[in-house]
Amino acid sequence: MLKTLLAFEKVPQLAKTDIAYATGDPKLKPFYAHEPAVTSFEAVIAARAPFQTPRAALVQVLKEQYHKIPAEALVNQHIEQLLAADTYTVTTAHQPALFLGPLYFVYKAITTITLAEAASKETGKTVIPVFVLGSEDHDLEELNHISLFNKALTWEPNESGAVGSMRTDQVRPLLDQLKDILGSADFAVEIFAQLEQAYTQSDDFASATQALLHALFGRFGLLVLNMNHPVLKREFIPLMRQELLEQTSQSLVSATADALNAAGFKTQASPRAINLFYLDKGLRERIVLEDGIYKALNTNLVWSEAEILDLLEKHPEHFSPNVVLRPLFQELVLPNLAYVGGGGELAYWLERKTQFETLGIPYPMLVRRNSVLWLDKDAQKKLQKFGFTASEFFEDTDLLVRRFIETNASGEINLQPEIQAIAQVYEQLAAKAAAIDPTLDKAVRADASKTTAALEQWQARLMKAEKQRHEVTLNQLRALKEKLFPGNGLQERSENFLAYYLKYGPGYFDTLKDALQPFDHGFIILSEEIPT
Repeated sequence: MLKTLLAFEKVPQLAKTDIAYATGDPKLKPFYAHEPAVTSFEAVIAARAPFQTPRAALVQVLKEQYHKIPAEALVNQHIEQLLAADTYTVTTAHQPALFLGPLYFVYKAITTITLAEAASKETGKTVIPVFVLGSEDHDLEELNHISLFNKALTWEPNESGAVGSMRTDQVRPLLDQLKDILGSADFAVEIFAQLEQAYTQSDDFASATQALLHALFGRFGLLVLNMNHPVLKREFIPLMRQELLEQTSQSLVSATADALNAAGFKTQASPRAINLFYLDKGLRERIVLEDGIYKALNTNLVWSEAEILDLLEKHPEHFSPNVVLRPLFQELVLPNLAYVGGGGELAYWLERKTQFETLGIPYPMLVRRNSVLWLDKDAQKKLQKFGFTASEFFEDTDLLVRRFIETNASGEINLQPEIQAIAQVYEQLAAKAAAIDPTLDKAVRADASKTTAALEQWQARLMKAEKQRHEVTLNQLRALKEKLFPGNGLQERSENFLAYYLKYGPGYFDTLKDALQPFDHGFIILSEEIPT
């Protein structure tokens, strides 16, 4: 694969804050603690080292969660190494998603793996890649479907509560559909066996996602952690108690959000007075404080202050941090140096620095995950046929069509020089008319507008005629644009890795790992080489 980088500023599909962070906009610098660079890791370690991480609890949970998963030597080694005080992690996180969801799920995993390797090489320390599963979320509609070869697969579990805790038995019909779609080629049989094992031998959706990630990336040493565990929740009790009693986070995060808005950046989260959910089987509801009584919304559950603190102490697993508190929980439990996320995620993290500082938890380096546009040989050949580079194809479809027509028209269709010339003539006429009778100026300008409009209509007619002449080619252009940028969005937000695995097998991940280097300053375009 040939690798090129497109400057983030030239990717119109990216948000303003994403581009600003990726390009080092000075206005964002007050909102993060460490420059995203491999040379910053020594400083991050110095800030992290004094903090006491509950390593024994972390290792206990990981060993329990990996008990049923086929052994991988490097993974087992990494789990044991976490007990050492000079071992650290770099981390990404995502909700468990059906068949790993969109491509960026895979890119997050691989960016984290390569970042860990880079940090280890730079510092001489053992740095382990960790994928945290946001298994307590309940946004089912965001993660229960994929599209593969224009066929939609949707999981309908008919359960409520945290998605990670939902049963996997109802994935079986989707596996049967998927088997037919994948076919019987060698790579198809191989990957289906891994998918089937993950989803049929796991009790819940989070465990199935962990098993699948392990099957695909365990050979690279990636650890997968489900933090919805009472042993880990117990470590978070002091901060959850403070949240219940003092509602600390709302004012801290809101103040930072106001500062970000003032700097010209849109904020993500709306912190609540209490940023905790009550969690139970089939249930995940917000905890609120009303007239001195704690309640779980949409339930009959109520507690006095003493009762809810007693519940927290005895059963911390019933409490679930929302997006405002989850980063604190993650950084408390893991000896973490860096968080890998997409642009939207990092925008959330930029709202957290003061919160971390006030609550005494080290704030990690924020690393933007790699973004990729993958072009196979067929796409490459079509781009050449249309006369576009891959970088140009990031533009809007209508603009691409206009440029193609202007380049390939049988005659000149751009009437802007004529329109400008006519405008100058009318300006001169208006000046002469006004000198004779000022009331004539308005009439001249009205006539100018009519003439300009007529020329613009002729330009549109010429464009339409050329579009009709190139109709077949333009339809091919639009089809390629839709394939590479579904809905004019990014490939990585729509496509699933299976389409690529069928063609390239496990070597697909090796190719990505070689190409996706952390701190790449641009959007990565990977193009299959076309034999000359």
